[in-house]
Amino acid sequence: MPLALTQLADLATLPFDEIIDVRSPAEFAEDHMPGAINLPALSNEERARVGTIYVQEDPFKARKIGAALVSRNMAAHLEGPLADREGSYKPLVYCWRGGQRSGSVAIILKQIGWRADTVEGGYQAYRRLVSKALYDGAMPCPVVVIDGGTGTAKTRLLHHLADQGAQTLDLEAMAAHRGSLFGPVSDSQPSQKAFESQLAMGIAALAPDRPVYVEAESSKIGRLIIPPALWQAMIAAPNLRLTAPLEARVSHLMSAYPDLLTDSAKLSDVLAQLTRYHGHETVAQWQALAQTRDFAPLIRALVQTHYDPRYARISRAHAPAAEEHALPDLSEDTLAATAAKLISAE
Repeated sequence: MPLALTQLADLATLPFDEIIDVRSPAEFAEDHMPGAINLPALSNEERARVGTIYVQEDPFKARKIGAALVSRNMAAHLEGPLADREGSYKPLVYCWRGGQRSGSVAIILKQIGWRADTVEGGYQAYRRLVSKALYDGAMPCPVVVIDGGTGTAKTRLLHHLADQGAQTLDLEAMAAHRGSLFGPVSDSQPSQKAFESQLAMGIAALAPDRPVYVEAESSKIGRLIIPPALWQAMIAAPNLRLTAPLEARVSHLMSAYPDLLTDSAKLSDVLAQLTRYHGHETVAQWQALAQTRDFAPLIRALVQTHYDPRYARISRAHAPAAEEHALPDLSEDTLAATAAKLISAE
């Protein structure tokens, strides 16, 4: 009997050995249930071909061709990724709507003797729960925003909070972006749906009687939008505003952005994007510092000329109530002590 998903928290306790997504690789890449592996019943090209035949020619012909393709693909999966599964193996299988693809795969797995089951409604049922949590619901616990100018080690403090048992949501890690022009941490960010999946599962795991700490962000992290349930809570949340000496911030930024400091072309491209804010002459000076790898004065200039003035304007515009935390330095000991102090005050 297909499994009916009623809440996202259930996914962490499902009595299955593995979740198998049998959708095409393209569907899986856009988003999938957390922890699922992809064993496609049909490849991207095969799915398009069968769909075209179904619509333009004959549904029966499409089903017959589809059955042959699914059987061939499942043979490869059984001889490959599933070859070492024991007789007690219990997989949960899903496709787009919980229909023919997952049903066909589950039948094959059951005939082997495995205790396979499917998800009622498939990925769409899971996606509805994600949308409900992020677009129709409210945050299940209080939100506290860690704010501060660029280079005040907000992310590192968030990690210390998590290490000491606090509830946290690391939005920049989920988005694969550090939230600024210099922010991308890889060549691409996840899709909006994949970002929302990570976020929704993180929210589902929160205890309602404790706050969750998040880093201050704009409504978008790179190209990804923070969904309304969290964004509205962040706007209304109390702010913990960090300050630190300029030289400590410069040292932190040099260690936090190693990819930019080692990739001259990437750094040059990012600096060029600042021309519209600061003009050709100023950016040319920054480009010269980058070319001679004189990074400390470059970062110092960026903080003082670009980031701090922008942060001041944003802070005045939003005027959030803020609890100031003046850090003498940004050492691990100082950040760990700050995290402990915040947790003790919960």
